[in-house]
Amino acid sequence: MPEDKNIAEIQGNTFKCESCGAVMHFEPGTHTLKCDFCGAVNEIPTEQQTIQSFDYLKFIDDNTTAEEIQVVNTVKCNSCGAVTTLESNTVAGSCTFCGSPLLTVNQQQQEVVKPHYVLPFIVNSQQAKKNFGVWMKKLWFAPSDLQRVVEERTAQALRGIYIPYWAYDTDTDTSYSGERGEYYYTTETYTEEVNGRTETRTREVRHTAWYSASGEVDCYFNDLLISASTSLPQKIANKLEPWQLPKLVAYDERYLSGFRAELFQLDAQKGFEIAKKMMVSTIESEICSDIGGDEQRINSYTTTYHDTMLKYLLLPVWMCAYNYKNKLYHFTVNACTGEVVGERPYSVAKIILTIMAVICVIILIYMMAQN
Repeated sequence: MPEDKNIAEIQGNTFKCESCGAVMHFEPGTHTLKCDFCGAVNEIPTEQQTIQSFDYLKFIDDNTTAEEIQVVNTVKCNSCGAVTTLESNTVAGSCTFCGSPLLTVNQQQQEVVKPHYVLPFIVNSQQAKKNFGVWMKKLWFAPSDLQRVVEERTAQALRGIYIPYWAYDTDTDTSYSGERGEYYYTTETYTEEVNGRTETRTREVRHTAWYSASGEVDCYFNDLLISASTSLPQKIANKLEPWQLPKLVAYDERYLSGFRAELFQLDAQKGFEIAKKMMVSTIESEICSDIGGDEQRINSYTTTYHDTMLKYLLLPVWMCAYNYKNKLYHFTVNACTGEVVGERPYSVAKIILTIMAVICVIILIYMMAQN
């Protein structure tokens, strides 16, 4: 697979209204395209389907058939390096991730791999703004003018974008060696002073006896999600979970109409390496359970992965980058659940005043206690 397939952001095909010829956009929360000009609605056909995964090894070895490839026009942001496309019928736009201007003069064509499934937008832009406003009001130590600054920015720059994810299924076998600790108790005699007299007493003391242990455990992982975007950090992607994956539909460009969709920057192999690290805590917990006893030590283990499958998904978010006092911040809304994950500045003055107030209260309590 050519390297340049990994980094792109695509725009769905333009779908024109049969009534007036204007561009139709996907309407969040529905399975329809809506004309912004005359209000006409076109249904997107949906069929009852079983969401299936695809062979991981086959995908990374060969995903270049005509059915799996599409050609898109991309433009690179000179500020943050993200590669995006512009909206249809425009000569300029802004980068979703940093807000910097983009110009069509820099566009290039690239081949990209089509996703398997898309989770259509459910939360619309108005609800996303409302959820973010509620989140903002709950922030401690935020600058007093932050909400005004952000509201001005989001009124213009809140953008819907599909973020690429890998969803992995795998069956693991883990052989381990370790130690099982079992508690036992002995009676210990000691002396202590009681009312000026030395008394002899006894107490139970706990010890741990360690025994060698080894074995094998099996763990199955289903739909382990890894963000395939380097523009959206994995820690933010994790906070956006859970996603309503039962509502996935087969990839159809009509769901992208009016939205952008970033193509994977992190390939399936690198994504699986991250997935392996996320499996560690579950595997080690299963090993400790298998060792048994009162305490466990894991000395070493080896994991093999069987029947590994994946799905290439596009998941929906509302995103905005805003600048506060010459520093860039982002906020993201899960367009399926409405969950808000954001970056925010702190007011140093508010923090100092709060610390001073706490110190004054402590001093006041101390003085009252002395009287």
